[in-house]
Amino acid sequence: MHYELCIMKKTGIFGGSFNPIHNGHISLACQLREKAGLDEVWLMVSPQNPLKRSADLLDDGKRLEMARLALQGIEGIMPCDYEMHLPTPSYTWNTLQALSEDYPDREFVLLMGGDNWALFDKWYHHEDILSHYHIVVYPRKGTGVLGYEGAGVTFVNCDLIDISSTEIRNRIKAGKSIRRMVPKAVDEYIRREGLYLVNSE
Repeated sequence: MHYELCIMKKTGIFGGSFNPIHNGHISLACQLREKAGLDEVWLMVSPQNPLKRSADLLDDGKRLEMARLALQGIEGIMPCDYEMHLPTPSYTWNTLQALSEDYPDREFVLLMGGDNWALFDKWYHHEDILSHYHIVVYPRKGTGVLGYEGAGVTFVNCDLIDISSTEIRNRIKAGKSIRRMVPKAVDEYIRREGLYLVNSE
């Protein structure tokens, strides 16, 4: 008799507003894929909260399009709009549960920075997340990755590029170049659409 082995694809979930996506995000996603032994990393663009609109946060479609442009040709790193189609507020536990139901052939791994890990015990259903999903924690600027390892939690060291989306937005408003901070296609899209200029959304 022949038996087919069901090999689960290890898929990292790297969430964020990506407002805009930049070279630091891409470098980090590539490192996490390698260090955590993942088949793919999905950059999940977080939906705008309709109750907490921010003048600086672009609408979902524009941020998703920049992620698509940025990740063209990068193996194993995919833009993802999945959370945009879920009811709000988009709690991580609900997102992971929905993903597991829709993609039973994948093992989802939650990727988070040390800053979020420090507050993880305040998250909605954080104990359920720990019980059902592996978590990979990476350092963030100004934070360590203190905590316990084991019980489905792994800490990895990554080389962080010192770029922030806030800095990029401020440089655009000041008329300065962002050419070395984002992929060429993203820079061109931002300039073509006139994004992040004063009084623009």
